[in-house]
Amino acid sequence: MKLFVIKIGGNVIDDAGALDAFLASFAQIEGYKILIHGGGKIATKIGEQIGVESKYINGRRITDDATIDLVTMVYGGLVNKKVVAQLQVKGVNAIGLTGADGNIIPATKRPVKDVDFGWVGDVETSQLNVENLKLFLDAGLTPVFAPLTHDEQGHILNTNADTIASSLAVALSPDYNVRLIYCFEKKGVLESIEDESSVITHINKAKYAQLLSEQKLFEGILPKLDNAFAAIDAGVSEVLIGDAKDLLQNTRSETSGTLITK
Repeated sequence: MKLFVIKIGGNVIDDAGALDAFLASFAQIEGYKILIHGGGKIATKIGEQIGVESKYINGRRITDDATIDLVTMVYGGLVNKKVVAQLQVKGVNAIGLTGADGNIIPATKRPVKDVDFGWVGDVETSQLNVENLKLFLDAGLTPVFAPLTHDEQGHILNTNADTIASSLAVALSPDYNVRLIYCFEKKGVLESIEDESSVITHINKAKYAQLLSEQKLFEGILPKLDNAFAAIDAGVSEVLIGDAKDLLQNTRSETSGTLITK
């Protein structure tokens, strides 16, 4: 059985028109599907309104006591429930979840090394409770995950949405033919960052090694590709990196983004 695990970034969440168009495409995907959303700039904006300052180190949010309350409210409440409500209008029987619900994604608080990131969770894929998640899928519900997990000690943890998407895809791959789709603002992996038409349509391990040796890839895409190949190595059939606007096309056999296979 085919399953699409789809991650949508904060840049689409921040734009009401772009989000509506994306969810309209998502609603047209037939069969099993799961959506994971980022938080966008909404948490930062609401934090400013209620006096919670956002702090970052190396581009990563520091999640102190006040911030974990903020992102739980915004990601798990405001953003998640708005997405679920909009999907209901579009005929998708969505259910909004965090990793704490059904104990689906237990995580470990990131240990302090050089930086104390606070209430940030690291996920071990083998610990996911996929049987509980499959109950929702088998009941005809479409899970929509906020980027939050829990430490099984009563604490919510802020967790990277890319990581959650990858972990869910890997954990479900023994039971489904999984395509993990990362949606962002580019058409795919580009040979030239200035040229939107230079999409590399297919990358396998040999091609990736070649592109790296020729230094043809933009540095910013490397973490996404490393994540993609880690998922492939762990059993995911296919990973697709592409434009949120091309979602429907990228669920088909002829894709317009970059399809990554073993």
